[in-house]
Amino acid sequence: MRIDEELLLHLLSTPTIGPLEAAAGDPPPQLWTAQRAYARAAAAIGFRTVHHASPSPDVLVREDVPLTVRRAAEDPEFLAAQPSLLLRLGPELPRSATVMFNVHLDTVAGLEPVGLIGGRITGRGAIDAKGPAVALLSGIRDAVRRDPAVGRDVAVLVQAVSGEEGGAMGTFGTRPLVEAGHVGRLNIFCEPTGMRYLPRSTASMTARVRVDGRGAIDDRPDAGHNATVLLGFLAQHLAAELDPQDRPGRLCVAGLHTGHLHNRVYGSGELLLNLSYCSPAEGAAAEAALDESVRGGLRRFTELFTGTREFGRTAAEAIARTEVEWLKRGLPSLDNSDPWAEELLTRAGTTRWPDDEPAFTCDAIWMAGQPDTYTAVLGPGSLDGNNAHADGEHAELDELRDFAAAVSALLTGFAEHHRDTAPRKGNLDVTA
Repeated sequence: MRIDEELLLHLLSTPTIGPLEAAAGDPPPQLWTAQRAYARAAAAIGFRTVHHASPSPDVLVREDVPLTVRRAAEDPEFLAAQPSLLLRLGPELPRSATVMFNVHLDTVAGLEPVGLIGGRITGRGAIDAKGPAVALLSGIRDAVRRDPAVGRDVAVLVQAVSGEEGGAMGTFGTRPLVEAGHVGRLNIFCEPTGMRYLPRSTASMTARVRVDGRGAIDDRPDAGHNATVLLGFLAQHLAAELDPQDRPGRLCVAGLHTGHLHNRVYGSGELLLNLSYCSPAEGAAAEAALDESVRGGLRRFTELFTGTREFGRTAAEAIARTEVEWLKRGLPSLDNSDPWAEELLTRAGTTRWPDDEPAFTCDAIWMAGQPDTYTAVLGPGSLDGNNAHADGEHAELDELRDFAAAVSALLTGFAEHHRDTAPRKGNLDVTA
């Protein structure tokens, strides 16, 4: 199946680093440019643009929006550079006759050399997720050629969004489109899964443990609050206490920062922790456990360091100087099933993601609770095997072709099912 290599190389050459990922010196995101190019390519298949706009600031006035997103959006230029695109093939049809695909065109930071050598294409977004986005159009094009019902009796929606990377969690890209009803009976989120369909998506929450104390010089370390010692102790205590052996989610003890110099005591600093969860109940339990573990850690620190010469003041005021701030919490998680949809995915040549293998977090969480829908995460390659988010990100053209073939088979299979189950014209209900 032909992959539009020219379009893909153009998208890879168009920087679309999410602002939450961007570092000093990174080029400004050109999502408008990338999405317009994508819309033009889709128009050649028959798609029309239903929506192409930046989100309203109102979509961020919610408790489940990460604090980093809310603070970034205080600058109006942030959302202005983060549009999302909605495309439709065919008339506006009921959900039961609609398939939706979601793909993100924003990327993580770090520009990669763009090129095509020997069947391998390189560049930031090659596998996550500009490569899958182009392969998606190839698959839809093939389905339209194979079955004229695709785009006539069966509608296809494509959400090409911003705000997937950088911890934005789809709050201003995918979520508003889903909540506006732009979904289908079958919904596919295009992420690298090794062509295994994943009917689950975890969510995550981020806590920041902050110490706000007074620093001191190295000649009088006892005069200050030693945030390095306190946060280092809490990092080890929380790692031991929260190790999630009794729940599916994962614990990431992440960044710890107080300072860079050797000749001073740093009185303030922060420790970041990320906790994933598979259900709201698990998330609530993990949140409560973290809060309790911090309190227990502070009590233990006080016991150990009270009476020491250098850290007595830190021990005496540890509880008063430490707080937990939640940067992100309250997000939904996805776990759904549908024998009919999973049979369709199997017939399309994909396999099911093993139930005992952990899922990951993506924008599919916003499909949780949507009625009369089935959602799966599916795409070519893998995050680790194709170096997504790392140096050397790449996609094999054969991988993209396999994904395009699966998309085509899904759509033609969906159209066939719709023909078999739709009421016949002229059949009247005469039972009344």
